[in-house]
Amino acid sequence: MFIDIPRELESALIDRPLPTWELDGSFLAKSTIERYRTELTATARFEETTAKLRHALTGEGGGYAVLRLGNLAKTLRTDDDRFLRLATAFATEVAAVPFSPFPRWPLWKDIGVKVDKDPGKSSGIGYNAFHMDLVNATLPPDYTTLLCVRPDPLGGGPSILSDAHAAVTRLSENNRALLAESAYHYGTFFDLFGVGEEYKPFPILDGSDPGEGFVRFTAKMLERSRLGQAHADAARELAAELVRGQVSFMLQPGDYLIVNQRRFLHGREALHSGQETVPVADRRLLLQLFLRAGVGDGPAA
Repeated sequence: MFIDIPRELESALIDRPLPTWELDGSFLAKSTIERYRTELTATARFEETTAKLRHALTGEGGGYAVLRLGNLAKTLRTDDDRFLRLATAFATEVAAVPFSPFPRWPLWKDIGVKVDKDPGKSSGIGYNAFHMDLVNATLPPDYTTLLCVRPDPLGGGPSILSDAHAAVTRLSENNRALLAESAYHYGTFFDLFGVGEEYKPFPILDGSDPGEGFVRFTAKMLERSRLGQAHADAARELAAELVRGQVSFMLQPGDYLIVNQRRFLHGREALHSGQETVPVADRRLLLQLFLRAGVGDGPAA
């Protein structure tokens, strides 16, 4: 699931600046996607690398990948627009359209560290339990992606991932039936674009064939939503199975994590204690980008 960029491809990408992207609403314009593909497919070993990426995300047993862009990040710097254009171009090769569901945010959204934020939030300092992004939308992003600019300088905050469908298979039949009922709700829903309507209440299991479809889960709803005892217990059993099957790793500068939300859920271990002593400019920083499957389908409604 870790994909290194061949040296000859790195060298070629450094010398191949991509044009500034254009947006169609909150989606990356089709013309930009086509231009990026034209620019890069002729580059040695680009198609080979992106084929590995697609297989890691959608092949049997897959569901996430970490594209190792660290050498490119060192040369171009992660805050350089040229580097973000390359990362965006790789994202489009997942057969997906990058977009921002938050009209008030740019295409790539900063996720920094705020010591006074709710510790369980993405920008908090505590344990960020397993979840899918935009769980309460009828059309959540098919992929969520995180580009590491800086890891926690104190050494905390490894990413955690778990195969949601594998976890579901380990549940009792009764609990799977409870999770398929529209009894769950979490969060608010406003000022969003391209993710459909609010889904409330929603089932955790969407009725697709086993191993397919979203597992609409966020561990936060166990504490912040009113659930009946039976439905809460079923969700807690799923949460325990997700933890039991988790993998964890530390993202390094330039690492680009892409998660297929129809297969895997993600989260993060707590950051190391003492974050208040770290200057804001030195704290952990990720950039988030969402992807909608289906380049040929155009922007979703």
